[in-house]
Order: sequence, then C-alpha cells, then structure tokens
Amino acid sequence: MRRLVVLRPEHGASATVERARAMGLDALAMPLFEIVPLAWDVPDPGTFDALLLTSANAVRHGGDGLRQLRALPAHAVGEATAGAAREAGFDIATEGDGGVERLLNSVPVGLRLLHLCGEHRSAVPTNHAIVPVPVYRSVELAASGDLRRIEGAVVAVHSPRAGERLAELADQLRVDRTSVQIAAISEAAASAAGDGWAMCEAAASPDDAALLALAARLCDKAVTT
Repeated sequence: MRRLVVLRPEHGASATVERARAMGLDALAMPLFEIVPLAWDVPDPGTFDALLLTSANAVRHGGDGLRQLRALPAHAVGEATAGAAREAGFDIATEGDGGVERLLNSVPVGLRLLHLCGEHRSAVPTNHAIVPVPVYRSVELAASGDLRRIEGAVVAVHSPRAGERLAELADQLRVDRTSVQIAAISEAAASAAGDGWAMCEAAASPDDAALLALAARLCDKAVTT
C-alpha cells in the first residue's frame, strides 16, 4: 500500500491524518502552509443576517472580534468548522457537508452574509449578498528536501493554491512526478497541480470524507495493479 501524504496546514492536517489512519492508511502530514491571524475590523453586526464560515481557521484565528458577532447565526461548511464555531459560542443554523456552493443552495435566498475567511479565497456564484472579511492568511513554508518523500506516494491536495505550491516545489526539488498519485479535493485543485503525475483525480465532492475515499482507492490501487 502506498503512503498518503497530507499537505494542508495545521490543525486540519492532523485531523485528516487521524481520519486516514482510522481507515487503515499509512498517512503523514507535510504542510505546505502555516495559518497566521490577520488584523481586521469588525463590521456592524446589524447589517447582516448571518455568518458564513467555510473554514475552522476563521474561528481559531478570528481573535476577540468574534465576540461582537455571536448574535448572528452561523452557516458552516463541514463538521470541523461547525464544531469550532460552537466552541466559540456561535449558534449553528446550517452545517453543510458538501462544500460552500451546496451549503449556500440550502439556505434561504437573499441573505446578507458576513464571510469570515482567509486572505485567499475562491468566489462562488450565489444569490446571496456576501461580504468577505479576511481574518487569517496561509503563509507558504520554505521548501524542504523532505518533500521528496512524496515519491511513490499518494498526495492529498486540499485546495488549488496547494496544488500550485506542490507543482512549484516539485520542480524546485526535482521530484519524480511520474511516481506520485494526486488525490485532489476538486477539479480546480487537480488542475492547479499541473501535468506529469502518475495519476491526478478529483474527489466526488469537495469535502474531506470524499477526498479520503479517493485517496484510499488510489493507495489500494497501487497494490493491486
């Protein structure tokens, strides 16, 4: 069985590795980014109907400003995000499990949403009025020769930015792409990783569970073919 390498930042990397190991996979974390908080001004809560939370990092790194927004119900993408929001004192109105687009399609049309997000985010077509406020940043970590350990492994790519960074570092370190299989969380993440890999597939839906299901199949496939 091939090893699974998880590139996402902490705390997410450890959570994904733990789920993968519970599935019987040989998994390790090798983050390409570090999450750091940003200074931000808290908008007037009265101008919004609810919060939109697409990452637990927004809650973990939002700081004291979050207290002023607790009266707003939260629509959260994923169990981890919803859990972090509850711990921070927010009421969860919706907990989506299939990405932000599916979540937005499940809530009443026309809501004024305050999106606490990262500095790098992808716009999603929607009928809601969404105001993004970045509260954290993903900072690239320096290149490390350890990344050569992905040779012969399956690599989980959780975002287009991670795919771009992986491709860049693979070229810098002269990683043999033909020995690496990519399990990407979306078609955009798969495309960002570029060409030349032994295999590069996108998960059936943009969530950790679907990504790990794909990764498990690729890890097993290496044994049976």
